[in-house]
Amino acid sequence: MPADRRLLLVHAHPDDETLTTGGTIARYAADPGTDVTVVTATLGEEGEVIPPELAGLAPDHADQLGGYRIGELAGALEALGSPEHLFLGGTGRWRDSGMVLAGHGTRAALPPELHPRAFAAPGPFGTQLAQLLEVVDRVRPQVIVGYADDGGYGHPDHVRVHEICAAAAAARPDVVAKLYYAVQSRSELDAGIAGLAGRSGLPFTEPEPDELPSVADAEVTTRIDVTPVRAARIAAMRAHATQISVWNDPEEPGFVAYAMSNEVAQPLLGVEEFVLAGAGPGFVTDRGGRAETDLFEGIDP
Repeated sequence: MPADRRLLLVHAHPDDETLTTGGTIARYAADPGTDVTVVTATLGEEGEVIPPELAGLAPDHADQLGGYRIGELAGALEALGSPEHLFLGGTGRWRDSGMVLAGHGTRAALPPELHPRAFAAPGPFGTQLAQLLEVVDRVRPQVIVGYADDGGYGHPDHVRVHEICAAAAAARPDVVAKLYYAVQSRSELDAGIAGLAGRSGLPFTEPEPDELPSVADAEVTTRIDVTPVRAARIAAMRAHATQISVWNDPEEPGFVAYAMSNEVAQPLLGVEEFVLAGAGPGFVTDRGGRAETDLFEGIDP
């Protein structure tokens, strides 16, 4: 029998689940009253490879990175509590669209040429929505988590995830009570970046002002304390070794920073934040200025 609470998280590539919602996955996967399902849209074939010894996997070499990242994703999800996992439309149905940098920091945009199976191509939106609705109809999640309309930093695959999540929630108002977008507030990010300053031995470049994406604090409706599952999050990040470098400060045991292939340092924060983008009929959204601490708040079992 399904659990009383059912959570569906939709992500674009392997490692996105860990970087944006790893603590939330681990928290709810540990709750026997909650079923957690993670959907990944692509295999992340266009990602850059960090370890030199694995550079041959890259798309401009053997183009085997996607297959390798299936194993990384499996390891990460195991570390996060082994939620149910599905690839949208089946393994490898949609390919990582890639991106080009656009403007300051990590802003991204659609590349000029797309693979025939590119997830962000304009044509297959209807097929992708139908595939996600198949999952929604089986899992029947009260809560769906995706990305904001800019995908967080503009990546076209993240934007497409936003589009199909919003459309799926709108198409199943009798099932989906709440739709959330994973975000990071300016104040939390700034505090984390401040903790990076002046650390000797930091192997990454400290981020420039506004280089890392964030939203205004006023936009955040929900904050999940993920400090109790910190070890699981770090293990999951280490599982994604082609994409994430993890650093422990030897002078302060327990302090962790990480970086992607751009080698820009990012702090490991103790909270994961969300914007409640939509709620079903009758749901009370006025919390008197108080941020939610539970994605299922206000939902009757």
